[in-house]
Amino acid sequence: MTTTPPPHAPLHGITVADFSRVLAGPWATMTLGDLGAKIIKIERPEHGDDTRSWGPPYDNEGMATYFQSVNRNKQSIALNLKDPDDIELARRLVREADIVVDNFLPGTLDRAQLSDAEIHELNPRAIIARVSGFGSSGAGHGRPGYDFVIQALGGLMHITGERDGDPMKVGVALVDLLTARDLTIGVLAALRQRDLTGVGTLVEVNLLSSLQAALANQAQAVIGADVEPGRLGNTHPSICPYETLSCREGQLAVAIGNDPQFTKFVTELGIPHIASDSRFATNPARVKHRATLRPILEDALQAAPADEWEHRLVDLGLAVGRVATISEGIELAREVGIDPVVELERDGHTSRGIRHPVRYTPEFPIPAVGAPDLDADGDALRAYLRAQPSSTQTHSTNTSSQRRSPASQR
Repeated sequence: MTTTPPPHAPLHGITVADFSRVLAGPWATMTLGDLGAKIIKIERPEHGDDTRSWGPPYDNEGMATYFQSVNRNKQSIALNLKDPDDIELARRLVREADIVVDNFLPGTLDRAQLSDAEIHELNPRAIIARVSGFGSSGAGHGRPGYDFVIQALGGLMHITGERDGDPMKVGVALVDLLTARDLTIGVLAALRQRDLTGVGTLVEVNLLSSLQAALANQAQAVIGADVEPGRLGNTHPSICPYETLSCREGQLAVAIGNDPQFTKFVTELGIPHIASDSRFATNPARVKHRATLRPILEDALQAAPADEWEHRLVDLGLAVGRVATISEGIELAREVGIDPVVELERDGHTSRGIRHPVRYTPEFPIPAVGAPDLDADGDALRAYLRAQPSSTQTHSTNTSSQRRSPASQR
């Protein structure tokens, strides 16, 4: 089968040499693949990406769903970056690539003759995109960083969990995903800059910086007002009610953003008089008297289960929702007209994934190829790369659309 992206996708003709593994780098390169770039994933022989073994769960073909979640629309080649012959193939691939992505510890690619200087000597137009835990220079440059540890060190765990409970991580590797989005933005900006200058650049993101940028109002409270936020469970430090409330059955997430919304809310609950109570009439007053307001609201909510309250309150234009499972959330997306699942196919095997989240009008074709087996495209890629001139030869200054690259071989 062909894995060539559709010709009208916005990144068609862009080739990515993807040396990254685990989550942040692969999520970013998958996004570029969704936009039509040709993603060539370089993996370790025999073992491949670490996430190939991160299971259960596995799909019915035995592939870890963790790996599947960030590796669709990619090709796989296994190269040993300690082997001279494989290093030469990697260098030839880099010479053909528009973007080179890695999240190794500093020095790893240097040992494979792929330092930043060597990459740009091979290919001055290459955009080097790098993910690290704590930055690539300074005291933290060699410190390994996993999402969980960054959630702890960066303060996210300090503000996550019940007020009197233990610090808690978020239920998904959120810092990795935030960093991947930042990397994608940086790469797209670098591609535009290259259009203007003809020269590639280095794009660097790190997990700690991406988390701190995403802490938004919580970080600003620290640097702007010397206020150190703490854990508030499901409540909000500045808005009330903005929390989960117990109903006769289940929990209801309630986000009341202004005073007219609060009046609508309590009127439907059958307690309209509290909207004029001085303790609850304004948002600052409600925040101050949250401990008094909460049991009043939960007592009224005992009249019905959470799903019934959801229907009634949504009909009034209020932002509420019962606490649901992931599968229930996917079903809700279908019900509201957002098709969240994409059907994927590769080498006769079908699978499903969560669809690329951005919608475009007019639409352009988005690739839908399942995650590859280890070295699934290795034979074809090795044959192509061995046919190219040695990496010691001078790099052509042609653009990727003028080069005959792995993107145009199939």
